[in-house]
Amino acid sequence: MCAFHQFQHQHQHQQLQLQHGGAGIVNLNVGGTRFSTSWQTLMWVPDSFFTALLGERIPSLLDKTGAIFIDRDPKMFAVILNYLRTKDIDLKNVNIRALKHEADYFGITPLSRRLALCDEATHSSCGDVLFYGYLPAPGNLLCPNSSSSRTSLNKSRNNNQSNSNGDVSSIGRTHSRNSSLDLRLIGRVSAQDQIRCGRGHSRAASLDLQNGSQDPSKPSSIRSDLSGWSDHLRVQMIKAHHNWIVVAYTHLVVGYRLTDTCGWCVVFQLPVQEAAIERVAINAKVGGGEVMLGIACGPLIKLWALAAHIEPIRRTLIGTFNLGVRVEHLLFIGPQLVALSSNGGATGNNATTGGKAGVRHTSTQQWQVQDIAPLTSFDTAGSFLLLGTVNGAINYIDMQKFPLRMKDNDLLVTQLYRDPNHEPITAISVYLTPKTSLCGNWIEIAYGTRGGSVRVIVQHPETVGHGPQLFQTFTVHQSPVTKVSLSEKYLVSVCSEYNHVRSWKVTRFRGMISTQPGTTPEASFKVLALEPSDLNFLSANDCGPYGEQDEEQIFVQKVVPEIDTLYVRLASNGKRVCVVHSVDGSAVSCFMVMECEGVLRPRRLLLTGHCSGATQMWDLTTALDRVNNTSKDAEEVPDGGPSADELVRLVQQCDLHCTAPPSPHRPLL
Repeated sequence: MCAFHQFQHQHQHQQLQLQHGGAGIVNLNVGGTRFSTSWQTLMWVPDSFFTALLGERIPSLLDKTGAIFIDRDPKMFAVILNYLRTKDIDLKNVNIRALKHEADYFGITPLSRRLALCDEATHSSCGDVLFYGYLPAPGNLLCPNSSSSRTSLNKSRNNNQSNSNGDVSSIGRTHSRNSSLDLRLIGRVSAQDQIRCGRGHSRAASLDLQNGSQDPSKPSSIRSDLSGWSDHLRVQMIKAHHNWIVVAYTHLVVGYRLTDTCGWCVVFQLPVQEAAIERVAINAKVGGGEVMLGIACGPLIKLWALAAHIEPIRRTLIGTFNLGVRVEHLLFIGPQLVALSSNGGATGNNATTGGKAGVRHTSTQQWQVQDIAPLTSFDTAGSFLLLGTVNGAINYIDMQKFPLRMKDNDLLVTQLYRDPNHEPITAISVYLTPKTSLCGNWIEIAYGTRGGSVRVIVQHPETVGHGPQLFQTFTVHQSPVTKVSLSEKYLVSVCSEYNHVRSWKVTRFRGMISTQPGTTPEASFKVLALEPSDLNFLSANDCGPYGEQDEEQIFVQKVVPEIDTLYVRLASNGKRVCVVHSVDGSAVSCFMVMECEGVLRPRRLLLTGHCSGATQMWDLTTALDRVNNTSKDAEEVPDGGPSADELVRLVQQCDLHCTAPPSPHRPLL
């Protein structure tokens, strides 16, 4: 403090002492609780709430006894007053976040800085033990309206014309989990601030970002387009297969591969797409060292072949296909690319409620589209694609028999089963038992209906030719079933009432489902998510369940839309596995779970895409091991999703009126 300001502060003290009787007693009424303290105790921190209050720079309100009334929490004020008296603080049984909020309100700067340091110590850009890797946004991720992006679009048109002859993609190396790039984004910095400051920006330097100044190191063409970056910088979806990851932005797709020596590295980047990318699918096990990649923009689908055995990787555009209607699902069944839509595309007097299926078969190298029964759900099992329909039928397409009827323009859509009440099949799950590989005719299917029923059907070897038989029915849901999963140990179903989950233990004999003693109830809980969702197809933030059917499956819970926190829970009982916090403070825009088969022990990873353009990885295998190995003496972990206190803090960060709660009986079509 300079000499002039020190003199000014001492003069102010002298004036206030004259007004309040010098070193007199100040009586306070804080939230109905009376406090008495000395004038010097309240005034030793300059430019605080109390210097303004006692200096009459802000109006004061007196109670009947003449005490100054302050409408704040008396418990927190008692801690702050004790700090003003002793210049020391005891943080036992104190909510640090709430105390810092009160210290900021009263302008107690020394205390606020100490509490901020405590918060700094609990957050790190290196994450916790579950943090597995960080993939930054590509450097040329530009808004399509910018001049630089228009140049990229022009180049992409030229690249698309030459890709059929084997265009070589541009290769770059990026951060792997073993590299030493600077990851000092410790602070909870907004996405726009991260764009301006870059990943090398520290929390201390972020304090001056509030003035909205632009980074002079950025080219002027980029600075002028920052306002349009937020949507295009956001990771829209992530897909993964084997040891490959595909990160999709609004107009750009970037691919990564896991190697033994370099970790996750950028291996390809597709040309900038003029239309927004809506669906992505990848197959890393085609054979011959090729990786197949498909993207969908509206009704159009582009298919690339990536020569993974060549360095640098060579990409070839196989073709562009048209489903005729908007693609709602894009997936690979073996090497075959499959596109599905619940909308048949007809309008007016010729309107139908049917769907469409498109298949590009590797053997015939042909694309075929066919109208199918009204589609409400689907699942895959080996070479089979099972389709749940609005009329209560479960149909299937066998991709191995696909080439046999090409001349008849028939996808061999065959009815497997029909619900006894003809209810729409809104969720379906297929479990292939160990006997399936031996005799090929033992299969178990669980499905959910719009009316809330959950049914299990089984096809036995002795019932071949008669189709699957109804095994068990549960009518515990009163809302449409949105998801169902049948695994080795559990049957899990989810309905549309705030993702209400019911689970049952499955009894098996020699690997096959058994009626003795039968399926027994396990748990009932909710995976609350306040994001808008479309029950017609899975969103990028589908809660699950995720995992292989012979392992423990999990739910991933994202409570509010713009949040940096995810809760991972066991699908069988809803118990909490771990909580994931973004290491750079950016909101999670999408997530998925992958079974990584790259190196050493196979691992289950949670991949999170962020509004900052980065992709972060989390080791769920370690998290599950820690849960299974937790002893009774270990620190108690909350039982499920967010606690009441955590939930209140989460919803404070969003406007609850922006999303309507899901209707328990909302129609699917």
